[in-house]
Order: sequence, then C-alpha cells, then structure tokens
Amino acid sequence: MGKTRALILLCAAVGLCHCRVVTVPKGPLLRVEGELLSLRCDVSDYEGPKEQEFEWTVTRGTETVNVISTFDPTFPDRSIKDRIRSGDISVIRLGDNAVELRIKDARITDSATYRCSTPSTDSIINGNYNAAVKLQVVPNSLIVAPEAPNSVVPEGGSIRLLCNVSRNLIEGIYVSVTWLVKEGQFVLKELLTFGPDLGVTVGVNSMQRYKDGGIRLEMGNSVSHSLVLSGALPEDEGMYVCKAGLWTREQGAWKRIQEKSMEMGEVAVTPTANSLSVEVQDGTTLSTEDSVLLTCSITTDDVPTFDLEVTWLLNTTLVLAHMDRDGVLTNTSDVVDVRRLGKWDFQIKIHSTDMSDVGLYSCKVSAWLQHNHGEWYKAAEKISAPVRVHVTKQNYTVVLNAPVTAKFSGDPTELECKVVNKSNLHNVRLGVSWLYKGTLPGVDPATAQTIALLDENGTLVPGKSYKRRIEVGHITASRTEPYTFKLRLLHTMDTDTGEYSCTVTAWILSRHGNWKKVAEFLTPGLKVSFANQRPVLGVVARRLREATAAGSTFEMSCQANAQNLPQGVGFSILILFEKAVGSPSHKLASLGPDMVLRLEDLGEPGRRNSLMLVKTGKKEFQFRIQGVQVTDRGFYSCEMRVWTKQLGEDWVEMAKGVSNKVQIAFEHKGPVFDVSIGSDTTSVSPWETTKMECDVSVTGTSPATEDVAYEMKWFLSRLRGSNSPLLLASMDRWGVVRKIPRNDSSDCSLERLGPQAFTLNIHSTQDSDAGEYHCTATPWIRSTATGAWSKAPEVTSKRVFLNVKFALWDSMKLPLLYGICASVTVGVISLVLGLICAHCCCKNTTPTPRSRNKLMELEMD
Repeated sequence: MGKTRALILLCAAVGLCHCRVVTVPKGPLLRVEGELLSLRCDVSDYEGPKEQEFEWTVTRGTETVNVISTFDPTFPDRSIKDRIRSGDISVIRLGDNAVELRIKDARITDSATYRCSTPSTDSIINGNYNAAVKLQVVPNSLIVAPEAPNSVVPEGGSIRLLCNVSRNLIEGIYVSVTWLVKEGQFVLKELLTFGPDLGVTVGVNSMQRYKDGGIRLEMGNSVSHSLVLSGALPEDEGMYVCKAGLWTREQGAWKRIQEKSMEMGEVAVTPTANSLSVEVQDGTTLSTEDSVLLTCSITTDDVPTFDLEVTWLLNTTLVLAHMDRDGVLTNTSDVVDVRRLGKWDFQIKIHSTDMSDVGLYSCKVSAWLQHNHGEWYKAAEKISAPVRVHVTKQNYTVVLNAPVTAKFSGDPTELECKVVNKSNLHNVRLGVSWLYKGTLPGVDPATAQTIALLDENGTLVPGKSYKRRIEVGHITASRTEPYTFKLRLLHTMDTDTGEYSCTVTAWILSRHGNWKKVAEFLTPGLKVSFANQRPVLGVVARRLREATAAGSTFEMSCQANAQNLPQGVGFSILILFEKAVGSPSHKLASLGPDMVLRLEDLGEPGRRNSLMLVKTGKKEFQFRIQGVQVTDRGFYSCEMRVWTKQLGEDWVEMAKGVSNKVQIAFEHKGPVFDVSIGSDTTSVSPWETTKMECDVSVTGTSPATEDVAYEMKWFLSRLRGSNSPLLLASMDRWGVVRKIPRNDSSDCSLERLGPQAFTLNIHSTQDSDAGEYHCTATPWIRSTATGAWSKAPEVTSKRVFLNVKFALWDSMKLPLLYGICASVTVGVISLVLGLICAHCCCKNTTPTPRSRNKLMELEMD
C-alpha cells in the first residue's frame, strides 16, 4: 500500500492524465472458520474499456496459487477447481471497476496473502496493477449456552436472563452479547447489547425502562452475563433469545466476523386482570319517580395487594359517579348516591327516575399496583356486562304527505312531516331526518340516503350527497310549526324522483344537563314523481347556403322539436365541428338561455368576425361562416338544451338533444405548396455562421405573389429521427419574428430573401447546435374577390443534418508553438545563468607552485 501511495503522488507530481490504482482492504484481516468470507478489489484512473478484468492469486510462504479470474476460465489452479465448481469460491462483479472474492465456507487453510491483479488496458504502463492483503482464518470456538428463565412470572415480578458465552482468546477479536425478545413469529426486538467495546447499547423501545432502572445488567465472570427485567408487565411475554458476536477493528470501524443465537426459553407473565371479575345484578323496569338501586360485586382468585377504583357508567360513555382508590367520590349529582358496602361491593342509588334514566348501566373497576420505588400504575381494568333499566316512555305518531308536487322537471316539490297524537309529549324537543331512496347517481337504490336533518338544537345538518344543493338554497329543510317539518325542492330534477320518508326523534333534558333521545318514529315511504310526462327534445339541422369554394359563405339552421314542455322555458344552442365522422369535436359558438353569445374553441382570433349565430325563431337558430377556408371542411351539428327558471333563481336544465350532421365538402382546386431545404448534410466549423435556406414552391393554379403570405417555423432535433423537435424561431405572415430563449453562446436570426425564400442564420455555431433541422410553411391566400385570408394546409421540408467539425490541429497549433518557444527560452536562460555561475563562483585564484627541477618541467612540457 505504501508503494501505491508513492505511485499516486508521483503521478500527481508529473501531471499525468491517468495513473491506474488497484486497492484492496487494509490488512491484516481476521475471519472465522466456517463463516462467509469476502474480499473487495477496486481499480480506478485507468484507460481502455469501461469494464475491467480481475485475477486473484494466493501466496503461502513462497508458493503462489492462481485462484480465480473474471475472464479466463482456465486460470484457477487444479487444487481449487473443485471449490469453484461447487460454488464455495466465486468472484462477484460489483461494478465495471470493482469485484468481490467470496468464500462461502472459510477454512483454516485459507489463511494466506491474497493478491488482486488487473491486466493492463492503458496506452502507457502507469500506476499499480495489483494489490495484496494478508488474511488469517481463526478456529470457530464461539459457544453460546443460555440458561432457561422461569416460564411463568407474575405481573410486577422479575425476569432473569442468564447467558453463558465462551471462546478462545485471540488478540484483535472482541465479543458482544445481545438479549432479544421475539414479537410475533419472526420480528426480534433488541433489549440490550454489551460490547464489543465494553459499552452498553440499549434498544430504542427499552431506553426509558433502562433509565428508570427496570432493566439492569449483572456481570458475573468473563463467561456468564445476566440481564434482569424488574416490574414484569404482560407485554414482556415472549421467547427470549441470547445472541453473541465476534468483532474486529478494520480501518477504524468495528466489523462483525461471526454471530450465534440461541433461544433461552418462553416466558409468560400472568396479568392481574385474569383473576379479576366484575358483575352487576340484573336490570329492572321502573315507573317515573321510582329509584334505581344497583350493586357492583368484585371477586378475585388470589388475595390481592391492589387498591380498587370504581366508576358507574350509563350507555358505556356517560359517567354517573366515580370513586377513586382513596374513597373520594367525584362526577356525581344530587340525585345519585354511591357507597361502599364492604371490601368488594359498591352500590349506586338514583332517585326520582325519568325517561333520561333509560339505558344500559355498567360498573368499571380499575386495580392499581405499586412499584418497588413507590409509583402506582393501573394493572387491570374490567367493565361488567351492562344491565338494562326500563322506564315507561312517551308515544306519538307521524304522518308524511306532499302538499306540492312537480309537474315538470324544474318545478318545486314540497313534503310535510307532521306529528299527531302528541298528547303524551311533555317537555320534549323534536328533531327530524329526511331520507330518500331512488336513482341518485353512484348510490344503491335500496339504500336510504340522508337529505338533511334538524337536531334537538334546531341545527341543520346536510347529507353528504345533498350538501352542495342545500348550501346554494336549492333544497331547504325547516320547522314551520312546533310539530310540523317541511322539505322543499326548489328545482325538482329527474334524479329526485323516488321514495321519501321522515324520521321524527323526541329528546328530553336529563338531570346531567345533556339532551337524551327517548323515542323515534319512521314514516312509511312516499313516492314522488312528475305529474306530467318528461320533456322530449329533438333537433334537426338543415343547410341554407352551400359553401362551394374557399372564400364563399356557409349557412345552416337548427330547429328544435319539443314535447311535454311547460310554459316559460328557454333554449340554448352549441355549434360543434368535426373534421371527420368519429373524430374529436370542437366547440365553435354557443348561445345560452339568456341569449349571450360565446365564441368557443377558435384557432384564429382574427376569424371571430366571420362567425355568426343568431336566434331566428322561438325554437330555431341560424349559424353562418363568412369567407370559408379549406380548413373549415368537415361536419357541423347543433346541440340544443331546454331550460326552466323560477323567479329569482338560476336556470335548470330539463332536456338535451343533438342534431344530424351537415357537411362542408367543396373540392379545393387551389395551388399545391411544397417547401424544400438544402442538402441532406451540412458541415461547418465552430464559430462560423451557418445559413439554412427554405424555398416554398407552388404548383397547379398559381396565385399572384402579392396574394400569398407564409408563416415559417424552424425546428431542431438533436437526435436523428427524433419525433420531439425543438422550435427555434418563427416568422408569422406579417413578418414578425419570434425566437425561443437559448442557453447556448450561439444565436440565430431569420431573413426573408424573396417572396418565397427564407433563411435561418446560426451565428457563432457551437457543437451544441449539431442535429437535424427542418422548416414548415403555412400558406395564407387572400381572395381577390372578397379580400378575405384563408389558411392552407401546413407543409414540412425534409430534414438536414448539421455537423459541426472540430479542427484538432487548428486548436492545438498555437498552444504548441507557445509551449515550444517558452521551453527554448527557459533553456537558453538556464544555460547562460549556469555559465555565469560557473565562471564567477568556481574560478581557482591560488597560483600553482613551480618545481625547481628544470628537467622535470621539460619532461612535463
């Protein structure tokens, strides 16, 4: 690894573009015999194919053995082939540049130095091409031997969980112990973990209990470890599990290398509620002003150590009286008495009963236990079976009739719900619910739907399906007299026909200050339908003036044939257009019942003045198109509706009809247009201006040049054959240019070269401008007779591919020239500085002594 880091620093120092790096986990690594073993190998900063190949070898002493390769099936050594064939040894590709060597069943003999190599795909040998890691496989010596806890523990007791964990002591390997409990069949909830760093980790659901001292760890010797759960609760039941793990430190983090779990035993917690039972004596029938006397008896199997809290309930929700565990009485009244007859019996007495006392009486008992630290908690709660108390109730009768019945759709309907035989009603309030069965959309006809109800306080509560109609005032529910209720439908619709009924409820004020329902009466169903037959509307469309050519006028009439209509109705009309029979229809114009004209889906705002829709009779309308265009050919129809309106109300639809179709189908003998663009492929260099010319040609009957205008659009598809081109720019028939905002540094402009020639200019062309270009032309022809403009079908040119060439030599020659000049200059300056330094700093100024031996001097000379 040191060589790898040195090589990486060297690559960075010399500024190379690529420097291959092969990495494996930092060793030495410790693993356990019989466990899954995996070694990861990564390669980065390489050239060549994106997917790299890998080879694994193993070295034991001086012997090196081939293990496995990602590309060469003959690579493994013969001694390993059986393990590879059985799947015990495999290599898993994690990505294009990463693999993992896996050994399913690690052996002691697998201890060795593992080396990962990558064949070179680089143009220059640069970096490291292999990396090694030392691996040691230790024997499997972990033993988990828990002791079974007590199988049954009383609520509030303690659960002791003893787990024995032993193993061989090996340097660098640590142990952890975890206690868990099964929730259900498969889910394990962690209670507490000790280790591997001698620390304690508490499960999320057990944190508060650990802080309160309900969970504590008792350490024995180095083998035995105990976890004690005090104050056992019923939710502590389950199968407890002891789990031990072996850990090692790798690259600054803990890594688990082995794990074993053993079930300790099933523990059941006996709840206090299992031994507690509550009973109230049978109910009774009373007359008004009598007293109710009920006794609550409590029994238990064992001698209890808990205190009791008693609550008397009426109809399971209303609290009549409450006595806490200290004997303090609350939530009572002057007519209610509660007393304790003994340790296990409580009695309630209600004086002067009336209709509000009718109902189901029950006794709720709570048992409280005290923890060792003094805090009380509710250990159990039981409610007795309810007993019914009957009191003579008041009787009455309700009659439902319809004073006003709708004759036609849109007419009002009024229903009256009246209470008779009311002599038995004293000090009561009445409420009413209006119900409907019929043809309400999306609702079962056999199910009664609530229209509205008036409660005991006179509050109007609308039904879910009628809320909108009640809020806008189309349906009203009211009380007209103390014993009479009315429901009014201001505009009766077809879906309102059906069966109606009303339910009148009697309420009295109880002694507790709330209103209590004491009686209820449901009337038989009353059928509501229209007195006359339903209205029928038929529509007939007729052609008044045929459109024979572009620029002519088209007229059609729409007449309604109606039956069973009341007086004072209104008609509306909507003109529909279809290109072909069965194609989607478009709305052209409409007249409402108030005769307000609306122009609907017009593609050209300038054509609004060419359409006309007027009412020519009581049931007849006329539609006209002036200056018919070629695109107006198709099928036209009328959709008419009948409306009724009450004074001061909105219009309500009664019937609808659609006419036959009238066709505009003249033969168009006008000119045929075509648009062409340059060659199939255009190549340009960056930063040049690219020109693409679109020429419009006309064949057949050629109109005068000044009578034709063109709407031009240019599109770009960055991918060949794409069906989603981008609009670049457009020029309408008046010459107004619109360009789409661009993020590129290039820009485009449009230019008209002649009556039928247009050019797209791309300035400072970039490589992002490459792609397929095409243009479209929409001719507009002006009639010489009427001066009206008509739109011809759009024509599209073929696609031209723009290729932006990247001149490699032109872009590199100046930087290369500058680099050479700079290098030569620096070299010359360095040489001159070196000579100057050598001459000035290294000159020897000491004179050489001359020898006195003349002969020697001559010989030397």
